[in-house]
Amino acid sequence: MTKVFFDISMSLDGYITAGNQTPEAPLGEGGERLHEWAFGEDERDREVLASGVGGTGAVICGRRTYEDSLRWWGADGPTGPARLPVFVLASEVPADVPEGSVYAFVNGGPEAALESAREAAAEQDVTVMGGARTGRSFIAAGLVDELSIHLVPVLFGGGTRMFEGLSTPALENRSCVQTPTATHLRFSVQRPEQDSNLRPIP
Repeated sequence: MTKVFFDISMSLDGYITAGNQTPEAPLGEGGERLHEWAFGEDERDREVLASGVGGTGAVICGRRTYEDSLRWWGADGPTGPARLPVFVLASEVPADVPEGSVYAFVNGGPEAALESAREAAAEQDVTVMGGARTGRSFIAAGLVDELSIHLVPVLFGGGTRMFEGLSTPALENRSCVQTPTATHLRFSVQRPEQDSNLRPIP
C-alpha cells in the first residue's frame, strides 16, 4: 500500500531555511548547511538518501520550492537520473518549464496533487518535500503517514519555521540514524480521525 512521507532537512531550532533569503540564496545565509549530509561521503547518510529515493514513486512540492530549486534540479527533478515524476502545486503552468522535464502542475490543492501522485507512483510511496506551507497543509489535512526529518546540528535563530501554526499530532518513533552531519528521524503520524484534536492553530 502506498504511504505518504513528508521529508525535510531542518535546523536544530526548527528552521528549514536560514534568514536573509534572496533569489540567489533561497535557503538564506548559510542555509546550504541543511543539505550537506546528502552530498557527503558518510555511508549511513548515503543509505538514508538511497532508501528514500528507492521506495518513492512520485514527488510533490510547492511552487516556490520548484522555482527556487529548478536551476539545480534541471529537467530531471530532485531525484536526478531516477527522473521520478514531480507534481507541483501551482495555479498555472510557469513559462520556464524545461523541455522533456518530469514536472506536472496541479491546480486543486493537496488532495488533487496527492491523487495524481498516487496514480503515478503505482504501488510505491509518495514523498512530499516542501516547502513549509505545502508540508503544513498536507499534515493538517491528515494526508501524511510518516515524517522523515533530517535534523542538522546548526542553530539559525531565524528563517522559515517548519511547524509554525500546527497543533501537535501524536507521533510514533519509527527509526533514528545518527551521523556527524545529521540525525535522521522517522515518525508515524496519527491521523485526524484517530485524534479529533489534530488541527491547524488559527
